Amino acid sequence: MPQDHDQLRREGDATLLINNALYIESFEVLREDLMNRWTQSGSSELEARESIWLAMRLLDRIEGHIKSIVETGHMNKVLEEQHPFI
Repeated sequence: MPQDHDQLRREGDATLLINNALYIESFEVLREDLMNRWTQSGSSELEARESIWLAMRLLDRIEGHIKSIVETGHMNKVLEEQHPFI
């Protein structure tokens, strides 16, 4: 199944994004900040700790979604090369 122009553009955009130094720095800084806030919060601050935990999970989901666009594009290319008539 040949990839259309939009799929190729999305894969290219996502690849540029995850390799961008500012993108990488942003995710590292946010993760570190959230982890510091979580470790410095008291055990009685349940609402704050839960909010920080949710923010960390959301950060993982955002990054995972962008990476999945790249991986799906790569998998489609491999499939197309190995099985061009499927």
